Amino acid sequence: MKFHTLLVLAVVAVPMASASAGPLPTIGIEPRPTRILEVQVLLDRANFSPGEIDAAGGGNTRNALAAYQDSRGLAVTGSIDTATWAALRGDEAPILIRYTIVDADVAGPFVPVPTEMLEKSRLTALGFTSVIEALGERFHTSPALLRELNPGEDFDHSGTDIVVPDVTSAPFAVVAKVLVDRSDASVSLLDESGKVMARFPASTGSEHDPLPNGDWVIQGIARNPSFHYNPELFWDADATQEKATIPPGPNGPVGVVWMDLSKPHYGIHGTPEPSMIGKTESHGCIRMTNWSALIVADAVKPGTLAVLQE
Repeated sequence: MKFHTLLVLAVVAVPMASASAGPLPTIGIEPRPTRILEVQVLLDRANFSPGEIDAAGGGNTRNALAAYQDSRGLAVTGSIDTATWAALRGDEAPILIRYTIVDADVAGPFVPVPTEMLEKSRLTALGFTSVIEALGERFHTSPALLRELNPGEDFDHSGTDIVVPDVTSAPFAVVAKVLVDRSDASVSLLDESGKVMARFPASTGSEHDPLPNGDWVIQGIARNPSFHYNPELFWDADATQEKATIPPGPNGPVGVVWMDLSKPHYGIHGTPEPSMIGKTESHGCIRMTNWSALIVADAVKPGTLAVLQE
């Protein structure tokens, strides 16, 4: 692999970054500061997800920081203060690691996803559209950032070495309750004492389809689900459209997992657009990035309480 010189230095330097004030090193993607990338990766590994890692920050990162601070008994500022940085940096694993693209990564098939539901229903699956989109989901990272971390690299060929965030997350205890909170666009996992063990950004309802507040139960979990499209259930759908069964896949309307709620027609699920989570509204359901939805699905079981609130 032909590393960009500045990037080589950053791979070594990032884990050793200091909490002291002053100019921060960069990773070959000026003007994005290394500290934001570090914080996003560390939050992700602590199961306080900033959403799609992009080294740019924003509302999802600030909300994740605030939730992390609250869970650790720190001052809730939503900013990277000294105490918060010290707590995050208790995780000493490298921020960036090397990954070699393998045959399975490039095997595909990679097919463009149509916009119309009827056209989608004619496909056998709604898989990834490119290798870099698939790698972005695996490493919880925007394809744009992967390109910036690996200037000039060919993502479409097996054997290519690339630099990616290390997003191996920490395990947590048994989940007693799922809390969906529209006030900060989040899904949290709580233990028996009410302590937040994990938190993820989410898109939760809209003016036309408000979040159904109340206590509900997760009735079942479907992985890689098909989606049964009924235009009568969508306020903005074309009334002349037909019902359709949309095939499964990460680019399907509900992503790679559906957690069915006891409220009819509502669920917690993935999405084909991870960059938009926490930034757009939904049709009443609770949308998460595919990787976050899978973590939640692995942590809950049928009968788990799900509390939805504004």
